[in-house]
Amino acid sequence: MPRMPGEEDGTPGGHVQKIRGLKRLAHDALDVTVEIVREGHDSSARAVRRVTDEIDGVREAARVIDDVRRVTTSGVLEAIKGVNRLVEVVTEAGLDAALGDEGELAPSPAGSPAVALRTDGPRGAWLADAALGALNGVVGDHLGARHEALDLAMRLRVGDAYVAPERDALAAALPDATGRLVVFVHGLATTEWSWALKSQEYYGAPDVTFASQLERDLGATCVFVRYNTGRHVSESGDALSALLSGLVEAYPAEIESLTLIGHSMGGLVCRSACHAAERDAAPWGDLLGDAVYLGSPHRGAPLAKLGHAISRGLSAIDLPATRVIGQVLDGRSAGVKDLRHGALIEAEWDSPEALLDRDAVALPRARHSFFSGAVTRDEAHLASRLIGDMLVRVPSASGPALVSRTFEIDAHHHGGVWHH
Repeated sequence: MPRMPGEEDGTPGGHVQKIRGLKRLAHDALDVTVEIVREGHDSSARAVRRVTDEIDGVREAARVIDDVRRVTTSGVLEAIKGVNRLVEVVTEAGLDAALGDEGELAPSPAGSPAVALRTDGPRGAWLADAALGALNGVVGDHLGARHEALDLAMRLRVGDAYVAPERDALAAALPDATGRLVVFVHGLATTEWSWALKSQEYYGAPDVTFASQLERDLGATCVFVRYNTGRHVSESGDALSALLSGLVEAYPAEIESLTLIGHSMGGLVCRSACHAAERDAAPWGDLLGDAVYLGSPHRGAPLAKLGHAISRGLSAIDLPATRVIGQVLDGRSAGVKDLRHGALIEAEWDSPEALLDRDAVALPRARHSFFSGAVTRDEAHLASRLIGDMLVRVPSASGPALVSRTFEIDAHHHGGVWHH
């Protein structure tokens, strides 16, 4: 198994790798800022040229001046980027020289510790984990390509440790494994800790989670998935399918039923994984009995659609402020962009409007349960119809728009339930 980001937590090398990742991210952010400045300059110049081009006797002189401006500005900005990258190389070499072997990644332990799924744990550890989840949601596609130490790659959590989907590791982590296996997949810009959110407030105990209740009531064995929510949903779906294949093969008991439970984006990742299982004839596909989607935007999320519209609209207006803001908004992660239409497969990345056979993007052998929520108890209330659970509207959370129902669908609605 390749090293998974975060497995080195607690080791000197692991902390250094995160520092390196943050430093590289800062260098990349400076490059992006330089390009935004360039766009602002060019947009201002085009506005001036639109005026001077209409004035005889000024037109040619203004064009010459603008050419000089463009060459000079470009030289300065490229010099800034060059110095930025030189500083990156020098500081990396400095870290290597100062830290020596401590700057290298430590071998992954058999069961790497994780932030406890309880609300009375160390607040600093929880905040750091939440910040990393949020960072992945915003720029996770960039982190995945550039900053492996900050990238929350797909991994499996059992109890309070991350475990490789291997026979010995799972046998040690799950000595009382039952035949009812449940896998939880969290939503955008969060981590698996979200399944313990406000447990003290809701249940009167700091360690109650969705998983602990299923284990108590149904005798299920529950595991969590942690992943980079800034990546394309289809990439996470493929990774989840591969992880589930390893999990069911190495699971220390005979699996009677497999259930996937996804919240928000996690539901789309589950559906994408189902598609990958059918496509690749993955072994876990035949074991899947239920897929449960909690507030997932199967037909897209209003905020994602609004963000796309604002970004395109501002970018189309050739003024410095609008172009810069539009460019910043367009830098949102691939995962966030996928929420615009609930994209599940790679073919939808560039043409999400295309009518795809959504009937095929699911496992017909499983039962698919769609849960929607709304801010008011009355589903017919105007607020509930307009904003649903604040982030996902009821029709979108109620399931995909299918041409024909080739698999079992079970839809539920709960009023007075917000997205979280």
